[in-house]
Amino acid sequence: MTANQPRIAVLLPCYNEEAAIAQTVAGFRAALPTATVYVYDNNSRDRTAEVARAAGAVVRTERQQGKGHVVRRMFADVEADVYVMADGDLTYDPGAAPAMVDMVLAEQLDMVVGTRQHEAKEAYRGGHVWGNRLFTGLLSSLFGRSFTDVFSGYRVFSRRFVKSFPVLSAGFEIETEMSVHALELRMPVGEVATAYGARPEGSASKLSTYRDGWRILKAMLNLYRIERPTLYFGILAALMLVLAVLLSVPLVLTYLDTGLVPRVPTAILVTGMVIVAMLFFFTGLILDTVTHGRREIRRLAYLAQPAPGLDA
Repeated sequence: MTANQPRIAVLLPCYNEEAAIAQTVAGFRAALPTATVYVYDNNSRDRTAEVARAAGAVVRTERQQGKGHVVRRMFADVEADVYVMADGDLTYDPGAAPAMVDMVLAEQLDMVVGTRQHEAKEAYRGGHVWGNRLFTGLLSSLFGRSFTDVFSGYRVFSRRFVKSFPVLSAGFEIETEMSVHALELRMPVGEVATAYGARPEGSASKLSTYRDGWRILKAMLNLYRIERPTLYFGILAALMLVLAVLLSVPLVLTYLDTGLVPRVPTAILVTGMVIVAMLFFFTGLILDTVTHGRREIRRLAYLAQPAPGLDA
């Protein structure tokens, strides 16, 4: 490797992928001969670590269960200029990695997402296709922009992205958090269509359609609360205020007609709801200042790293 050649790390989080990991490692070693392939074993109960080591990967272990925990550890421990992240189940095409790396370096991008193109029905369950479209549209509605395939696990990152990304998620919500991080810091990003195949025999998906879908939805709304507190709490304040007004209309009409307020509990409830609405509103304003400060810190961490494709 020459002095000016970027250091490339291939990161493969794995859990019980004995059947596929050897071919996955071999594929990335062939596609990116100068890269170091890291396999992070997440408490596998099979021979994943042993097989990956025999295939030529650097094997490390993360004891906290969940893909988010693994990604946090990988991003903290591995030093490189360009990071290629994929799954260890042989569903992503290693042959697409060189073009994705070249795109990051040539266009000085911070993230390139491999959008999945599948032909085999076994590769991508119908519920996942529908869910991906739904959440991609929701992400666009909440944050103004999105990606074609927001849940793709095949991504190439710059060092700037990796070392400024806090990683708060624990599980499969991690891809959503990555997308929001890029969108909120307004990073230059790109997409490349990549083939997506079926798992080999003996490899099973760890993703639960409904359980993980619910967790992803909660994570997306939580990220919206964190990154857009004024709008989030403003919506809650508006809803509370509208409901209070609707409840107060009969009280006002009765008072104008008789000069009395006979339903005192309702009047107290309306007063309390207006107070809560104001608290929501001012909470959003205060948290917006906090969010702005956090975003500045992440931006400074981002700028502390050299741009991809440029010498430090």
